[in-house]
Amino acid sequence: MSDTVTISTLDGTGSFSAYLARPHGEPKAAIVVIQEIFGVNAGIRRKCDKLAEEGYLALAPDLFWRLEPGVELDNDIAQELETALCLMGKFDQDSGISDIQASINAARIMVDGGKVGCVGYCLGGRLAFMSAARTDVDASVGYYGVGIDGLLGEKDAIANPILLHIPTADGYVPADTQRAMHEGLDDHEKVTLHDYEGLDHGFATEFGERRDEAGAQLADSRTAEFFEKYLT
Repeated sequence: MSDTVTISTLDGTGSFSAYLARPHGEPKAAIVVIQEIFGVNAGIRRKCDKLAEEGYLALAPDLFWRLEPGVELDNDIAQELETALCLMGKFDQDSGISDIQASINAARIMVDGGKVGCVGYCLGGRLAFMSAARTDVDASVGYYGVGIDGLLGEKDAIANPILLHIPTADGYVPADTQRAMHEGLDDHEKVTLHDYEGLDHGFATEFGERRDEAGAQLADSRTAEFFEKYLT
């Protein structure tokens, strides 16, 4: 069962929409699904629906609401990719983290104070790492997060488990960045990194040309095991 809900900002001065997918029966926990640069589009909604099928309450906040509420873009359409990159350039990530915390708070209420995880893709993968360091999320997963090497100074603030999926042929995350991630995080007791040899950015997208079926299924199975361990 899906719906659109409204979430108030932490300071109470605004509000934004979020796609909500509920499981049949009582949820095992809640998971905040953090968008790519393409907004809460069909692929992100499908991520939520699949998590609901697995027994979780899934919530995908519209993080671009301050720029363009309700944006839905497609990576495979050149003009829409250009629009997405433009929005990314204008996006305030600190405000995004604040909205993610507001979403975590709302999700926690929806599961009667139970555990809340987050999973993000691309921009959302970066924000998942930031959430692990800056919010009270119980467990985090990031797929092909961009620029995490520049966030390694925050790693000591990570108190709860985080799983990162790293495709080795990621056009947006070069080899030196991947190397810095491993050097900075391999010995962190709360961080697990998985490499996907030869795969590119967006390999686990639900729709479109970027998807690699075998890679997506492997990464998603690891994510499912991770959330089962740390949220239920």
